[in-house]
Amino acid sequence: MRSPITMARTNKTNKTNKTTKTTKTTKTKAGAGSQGATSAASAKSPTGHGKWPRVDLRERPELLLVPAVFVIVVLAWEFAVPAFGVDDYVLPRPSQIFDALRTQLSDPLFWGHLKITVLESLYGFLLGVGTALVLGTAISQVRLIERTFMPYVVAFQTVPKVALAPLFVVWFGFGMTSKVVMAAVISFFPMLVNVIEGLRSADADRIQMLTVFGAGKFEVFKMVRLPSALPFIFAGLDIGIVFAILGAVVGEFIGAKEGLGYLLLQTNYNFDIAGMFAVLVVLSVLGLIAHFIIRFAQKRFTFWSEDSRVTGA
Repeated sequence: MRSPITMARTNKTNKTNKTTKTTKTTKTKAGAGSQGATSAASAKSPTGHGKWPRVDLRERPELLLVPAVFVIVVLAWEFAVPAFGVDDYVLPRPSQIFDALRTQLSDPLFWGHLKITVLESLYGFLLGVGTALVLGTAISQVRLIERTFMPYVVAFQTVPKVALAPLFVVWFGFGMTSKVVMAAVISFFPMLVNVIEGLRSADADRIQMLTVFGAGKFEVFKMVRLPSALPFIFAGLDIGIVFAILGAVVGEFIGAKEGLGYLLLQTNYNFDIAGMFAVLVVLSVLGLIAHFIIRFAQKRFTFWSEDSRVTGA
């Protein structure tokens, strides 16, 4: 029979062992939890350190080439003009264009001109592409409408759009309406052609399969024709938005009291060549912004088609 002292020592040893096991188990669980948290953090960040991976320039060389070409051209332009003895009033240097641009950006009147051109381009773009979407869908789906309207579309497409600007000024006045109509007409045809081609590019086998399963024309349009046409539609939008800006500026050339086209004419009358280049830079940036907005939307809605086919007008 064990003595009370021996039994007490045995109980104490057992309690110590249990405490040690509990501590080890807790540490093991905590370690597993921390590893899980680390794994989760690594899953959120591709590098596991809270930073996104570096872009491989070998896969995206344009990220380096585009700014490099810009810098080279600007530097060559800056030093070539005085080297060849070209007068500044004929071809200003980039530094002079930058000074003129900075002066214009600090003038509140310039922002008023920019606002007018943006609104004219936007309204004309929406009007032109909206009409093209409706008419293009009808032409591609209804043979009678195609036979009725296509001859007029082709005939009107051959007319130089710039030649219509004076007529629009006479018909709609010197206000914003004539510029909106001009922008709409120029952006209409690229969109129309792309809508027709896109809706007709749908896979015939998929259409036949849906028809066999009892799908109606609307279901076929929604599930096959429209997804197939989206890359074409966004290509038309990309072309149309740039043409809309061009149409608004052309309309302002013919007759306007405000807008970037009007400002271009004023700088020309004042023989401010650097100011003209500054306005052209703003128009170029405006077109680039519109282009990238369309491209961003295209990647969001047509992620399955990276290379969209473009049909110009």
